[in-house]
Amino acid sequence: MDVINKFYSSAVHTVSQLSGVLPGNNVTREYEVLDQICTAGVGLMWKVYNGHKKSTKQEVSVFVFEKKVLERWSKDDRETMLETLRRGVQQLTKIRHPHVLTVQHPLEESRDSLAFATEPVFASLANVVGDSVRSEKKLYDVEIRHGLLQLFDGLQFLHNDAKIVHRNISAETIVINKNRSWKLFGFDFCIANQPSTNGTPHWPCREYSTSLHVLAQPSLEYTAPELALNTVNTPDSDLFSLGVLIFTIYSGKPLKMFGSDYSGFRRYANELNQRKYPPMNTVPSELTESLKALLHPSASLRPKLHELKSIAYFQDVGVKTLSYLDSLYQWDNLQKSKFYKGLPQIIPTLPHRVNLHSILPYLIKEFVNSPMIPFVLPNVLLIAEMSSQREYCDHILPHLKPIFKLTDPIQILLIFMQKMDLLLKLTPAEEVKQSVLPLLYRSLECDMPQIQELCLGVLPTFSTLIDYNAMKNAVIPRIKKLCLLSNNVSVKVNCLISIGKLLENLDKWLVLDEILPFLQQIQSREPAIVMAIIGIYKIAMTNTKLGITKDVMAHKCIPFLVPLSVENGLTIAQFNTIVALIKEMLGRVEQEQREKLQQLSTIQRDNKPKDASEILANELDNATLSPSSSYGASNGNKSDDDMFSGFSVGQPASAATPKATPTALAPVKTREQLKITHNTTTETTSKTDMFSLMQSNLSSLSTVQSTPAAAVPQLTMPFNASSNNSNNWHSANPLVMNHQLASPQASSNNNFSSLDDLDPFGSSGAASQTAKPNNANGANMYTLQQPTVNYIYPTGYNASNSMSSMQPSIGLNKPMIMGAAGTATPTLMPQMTQSPDSKNLNTLSQQDILNFLN
Repeated sequence: MDVINKFYSSAVHTVSQLSGVLPGNNVTREYEVLDQICTAGVGLMWKVYNGHKKSTKQEVSVFVFEKKVLERWSKDDRETMLETLRRGVQQLTKIRHPHVLTVQHPLEESRDSLAFATEPVFASLANVVGDSVRSEKKLYDVEIRHGLLQLFDGLQFLHNDAKIVHRNISAETIVINKNRSWKLFGFDFCIANQPSTNGTPHWPCREYSTSLHVLAQPSLEYTAPELALNTVNTPDSDLFSLGVLIFTIYSGKPLKMFGSDYSGFRRYANELNQRKYPPMNTVPSELTESLKALLHPSASLRPKLHELKSIAYFQDVGVKTLSYLDSLYQWDNLQKSKFYKGLPQIIPTLPHRVNLHSILPYLIKEFVNSPMIPFVLPNVLLIAEMSSQREYCDHILPHLKPIFKLTDPIQILLIFMQKMDLLLKLTPAEEVKQSVLPLLYRSLECDMPQIQELCLGVLPTFSTLIDYNAMKNAVIPRIKKLCLLSNNVSVKVNCLISIGKLLENLDKWLVLDEILPFLQQIQSREPAIVMAIIGIYKIAMTNTKLGITKDVMAHKCIPFLVPLSVENGLTIAQFNTIVALIKEMLGRVEQEQREKLQQLSTIQRDNKPKDASEILANELDNATLSPSSSYGASNGNKSDDDMFSGFSVGQPASAATPKATPTALAPVKTREQLKITHNTTTETTSKTDMFSLMQSNLSSLSTVQSTPAAAVPQLTMPFNASSNNSNNWHSANPLVMNHQLASPQASSNNNFSSLDDLDPFGSSGAASQTAKPNNANGANMYTLQQPTVNYIYPTGYNASNSMSSMQPSIGLNKPMIMGAAGTATPTLMPQMTQSPDSKNLNTLSQQDILNFLN
């Protein structure tokens, strides 16, 4: 807010100041007057303001003289001074020369001021000479040399063509315009030629008067000595003033200050006759002799202006370059083109201010000459490269905007494409959209491949400045059209490379809808084009923002890429690149599809209602995982109520058998037909252990686990039998599997060391192998075989006596589950054995057990 208030107060102050300066002056009707920039004229009484014409916005400078500064003068001096100022402006208005200040609007007088408008002005020479001048306004040496040459040209015109003697050449009457050209001003005391009767030129002399105000007469510091000595006034008098001006430029002050002391001036004039010059240490050595010649007391011995131009002081390359530009309008196009071709070598050697304000204006004038633009434009862009963004926007960009729209000659587009990075760096974003983007569109549509490739190369560098609609509807379609229609392989490849660089600034759907289908429309199969296409697919697949979906890869990408891998002309490296991309796509499709199917399966399983078999399997699984549900404490008694809660292959209590890891349960297969073969020596032993074997096989039948036959080890269960047991018996009991058993021993003395050889069905060729005894005395073995129905009853076996005379101890464990394939895996769990007299268990007959299983 403080900044706004400060700006507002400054504007109000300026307006109030100008309203006091130009009340009622007609200049304010046509021109907008702004800030004061400098002072000029005799005594620096002219105030110079920036301004522009209201109707055309043409930039001007307004010179204003305020009459109130003369209030302290006498009435006669005021009138003399006003008349002198009016005469000087009127004379200036009549003269037209490149090195004479140009008047845009004639003098207008009001009650309080005099005012007129001229070409834009930078400063007067008095404002930029001296030690108190700010550094940004101090003159460079090349500017001084070139400015003096311009003064020589202006004075030559006055003396030879206009026949006018200036009489007041000084730092106050030399004005530097906006383009840093030096202009003659202050014709207040000039004298025109009044030829004599014989036709010889004659300039009447006006002797200095001490009665007039010092500002109403020419400055004595710059006045030639012949005026005081001989009362003679000639064009050579201006040469003396020019010499004093040169000394003032380098030393900061004239040879000697006189003010209104005319007698002191006469004495100084006599000293000059004796060639007594002040020290000239500040003057360049190559100019010292010429300067002394200009200050010669004899007017006839002073050098002529055309002679001064040829001295070594003015032979600098920069000075010659600036001088050529002054006379450029006289040359034809061929001469201009040669000069402009060599100019890029000179511009870097000159100060930037000289390039910006002295060279650039001449180059811009050539923009109206279309054939010269390709020669001028590189120099303009070279100066732009040395400029700041503000200088570029103020001095260069407004003149480039019309050139952006040109397509003829075609070299203009080529130059702009080569310098596009510079234009993008300096041009504001709004101007890029309005001026630079249309230039790119025209470049893409031109017929010159070199321009097209340059445009495609620079386009990705400023893609962030292009909005989505312009990218989708203007840029991408033009690149696609160029790639499809061009017959140049290089252009096609550059189109694809440009698209690949633009991908990161595009969205997913634009790539899927516009880019990927376009790639399949390209008919060319050159290796360079194929690899460019592969690059685009690679970027589109790996970029997280653009990631191609598995459906697109499966249906469109992979079917298109596979034929590309067998194109002729591919190198082994290119082939490997294509195949690697295809494999990567396949791997991603496989991974994503598997994850999808697994997720769907999980969702379906979670949402599907459970049937009775699954509930029963889960319950059995829970019973297996919880030991307390099937087993008691170590050496504890089994409950009567849990008698049929589970079945297992039991071991004697004395055997220390490790726990086996429970496995998953499968549905129990009903009614397996079993065969039991048993060898024994006495009927008593057989009768005693028969019921125990039946119960053991009953447990085995119920606890068979579903396991593939090839994966189940052979089960061999040894036990010690008495050597007296020689009789063999066979049982047709269907409760028992086809185990080939030996008669169990009364006392449990079995020791199992490993389950590795267990195979109830003799799978994997184990059926042909002989069971290995696990005890030292070679006890008989019993082995699980494939279920075969063979009911054979032993001789002399009485089932009822056997069942009624015994109350065996039955160990019930987890059931063994039969698999669908008819194979089984016994699950060996810790078993609690009881002595026959610990508890009376329910006695089961053979028929009761058969009924239970059926």
